[in-house]
Amino acid sequence: MTKLRPDGKVTMQSVAVAAGVSPMTVSNSFRYPQRVHEETRERVLQIAAELGYVPNHAAGNLASGQSRVIGAVIPSIKNSSFYNYVRGMQEHVADNGYQLILKLADSLEQEAAAIRTLIGLRVAGIALVGDEHEDSARTLLKKTGVPVVEAWVHRNPFDMAVGYSTIDATRAIVELLIVQGYTRIGFVGYEGDVSHRFTERLPAFIQCVEQAGLSSHRIFLIDQAHGFGAGPQALDGLCSIDPELDAIICPTDIVAAGVLFECGRRGWKVPERLAVAGWGDYEIASEITPGITSVHPHAYEMGQNAMSLIIERANGNTRQQVTVDTGFHIVERAST
Repeated sequence: MTKLRPDGKVTMQSVAVAAGVSPMTVSNSFRYPQRVHEETRERVLQIAAELGYVPNHAAGNLASGQSRVIGAVIPSIKNSSFYNYVRGMQEHVADNGYQLILKLADSLEQEAAAIRTLIGLRVAGIALVGDEHEDSARTLLKKTGVPVVEAWVHRNPFDMAVGYSTIDATRAIVELLIVQGYTRIGFVGYEGDVSHRFTERLPAFIQCVEQAGLSSHRIFLIDQAHGFGAGPQALDGLCSIDPELDAIICPTDIVAAGVLFECGRRGWKVPERLAVAGWGDYEIASEITPGITSVHPHAYEMGQNAMSLIIERANGNTRQQVTVDTGFHIVERAST
């Protein structure tokens, strides 16, 4: 019979006795799963679940001086890029005996509040999206010295960064369209105060098309909050600039899909009348007809590398200004 504490709580020793292993094996099954034979680990986890045992991460922090929890702040879970990013983080921490706490923040103020919460929880590190942060948050991060990884960032990180060059990606999608023979290319961007991962694209677009001897005046900005409905708005705006527009680059696949829907309403064939390119390689890009040519950021690998950098730092790696380029590739589909 499994022995419980006087207060009725199941302990690590209780699980060890029931599984016929040592308490260290139980601990490693949760904290360092790679150290335990898979069959043994699965038996330990099954028995722990049956007994209702959950390891006390806070107690582990007090004993070792090192947290086994990593915090992450993201602006959205609505698109598949962030979904894959989170999946990469989650699977990597699980493989290394850590836990992930995820918080959503739609503004810099919310991000700063999330950072304060995570620091209060004494996490081993924090993963953020982008390099725009409130001054108070930057000051707090510097004073506490908590390891920080900025994702979707490819240069000049606050501490460490993982990402890819949106400038290079913009050039790649523009050059693809030019090679395919399109000469009247329109660009859709976001207006207002938006992340660098969006604002870097417009100058790259202008430079690339002008280097090819083409006009770069076909530019229309939309509200970032708008979804599919931004597609018709963007198409109307660009066609008012140039009725002979023959290609359009959208800031996300959602906007690109909205453009495709509008082309259908107008009776325009894609890509014969208009080529459409998106960004993010969301699930809709491959499921819609015609499929959307898109920039595919390696979001899953970004999540994995973000967690790897924090875990390395937690294990004593003191390298400074670490930046990992996770790259991108263009997925060509029938829309171009």
